[in-house]
Formats: sequence, structure tokens, C-alpha cells
Amino acid sequence: MSLKNKVAIITGGNSGIGQAIVLELARQQANVVIDYICHPEATEALEREVAQLGDQSIGVKADVSKPGDLQMLVDQAVNRFGRIDIMVNNAGVETRTSVLDTTEEQYERVMAINLKSAFFGTQIAAQQMIKQGDGGRIINISSVHEDWPMPGNTPYCLSKGGMRMLTRTAGVELAAHNILVVGVGPGAVATPINVSTMQDAAKLALLNKAIPLQRLARPDEIARVVGFLAGDGASYLTATTIFADGGIMHNSVGL
Repeated sequence: MSLKNKVAIITGGNSGIGQAIVLELARQQANVVIDYICHPEATEALEREVAQLGDQSIGVKADVSKPGDLQMLVDQAVNRFGRIDIMVNNAGVETRTSVLDTTEEQYERVMAINLKSAFFGTQIAAQQMIKQGDGGRIINISSVHEDWPMPGNTPYCLSKGGMRMLTRTAGVELAAHNILVVGVGPGAVATPINVSTMQDAAKLALLNKAIPLQRLARPDEIARVVGFLAGDGASYLTATTIFADGGIMHNSVGL
């Protein structure tokens, strides 16, 4: 597959799954806009990797919990590359707190970064794609926990459940504009968000045992799903979620 001449925005793009998505889309010849909020040095290093692949990229510091920053992110992409074709709503955080102990501040932060950013990222990207007149792809990085409870991480599950219905409803609403909206639901992935589990040998062993494939996913394995969804092979997929979870949703409760 080739995404030559396509322009992609990836929120939370300078680490974890986002970083892997940037590199995967660049390997498919897309030009990429890397949203970040911290660690500019990581963004600069990633831009150099993209350049080595023969593509162009720009890093844009934007707080995706703020619609104004999301608009700026899209505007920067259009100013630099002339258009956007692919919007990947990837930025996410968690608190590992339950319904009994989550504070209002924790709740609002998770919902703002995970769900509000995806909603307005979808809206603003779709408005630009409609102006362009030739459709586009919006890919929401959700989680198995959009559908599968994770006790002790309630705000995160709520935010991902919201992304599930955003994907389905926006996919129906935007279909007339040839804008396809698809979610990707990873299971456990070896990224910074799971570092506490990976550093605890007992927890990691228990988690691996619960996964039929017996291991966490690598970020590049999730990124390749995104690369497929961005390309021609996914031209009839919309308003649904693709789960890449090693089979965990069909095997055991979460950790």
C-alpha cells in the first residue's frame, strides 16, 4: 500500500503507539504532522526518522483538550502541506482509579484528553475534509475497554466507551462526505501507559497468562492496523472498531 501525497495528523504522536503510527504512515509515504505536548526533543528525533524515510513532517505543540489548539493543529497541517487526508485521534491518559476514589480533577482530565479531544478532532478534521471535497479517514485509537470493563480504571473506560459511540455515530453522519471513521481497539501494549504493569513481574506474568497470544502487543503491531485503515484496502470500513488484542477480550477479565 502507498499513502503517497497523503497528509496525516497524529495526536500524541511523539511516544508510544502514536510514535509507531507516525513511522508506519511515513513508511507508506505519507507526510505527517506530529502533535505533542511535552518532550520536544523526542518530536525532533522523530522528525529526523521520518526524513530518513524520504517523507516530510512537522511537529506542532498543541493541547488537544482545547478545541482552539486542535483547530491550530489542522491549520498548521494545511498551511504546510495544503490539505489533510488522515486524522488519527490517539492522545490518551489514564488514572487507574475506581468509581469510588476518582476525583473531579482526575475525571475531567481523562475525559478532556481522551474523549473531548477525539470529538473535536473529528469535527475539525471533518470540516476541513469537506472543504477539500474528496473525503478522508478519521481513525480513533480506542481500547478493548470501550467494550470491556476494567475495574479500578473507571474514567478511562468511560472515555473509551464514549469513543466507541463517537466512531459509530460520526461514521454514519460523515459517510455522505466519503469520510470514513473507524476505531482501533488495542489490548495490552508495551507502551509507557502500561509501564507500572511491565515493571511488576507478578502482574506482568498474570497479564501474559490472560492473553491467548501470551504477550503484550508491540506498538508497531497496532500501527500497522492504522496503516491498513488509512489505505485503499479499508475503503468499505466505517462506523466500527477493529480490535487488536491478542484475543484477551475472549479469555479473561482485565488487569
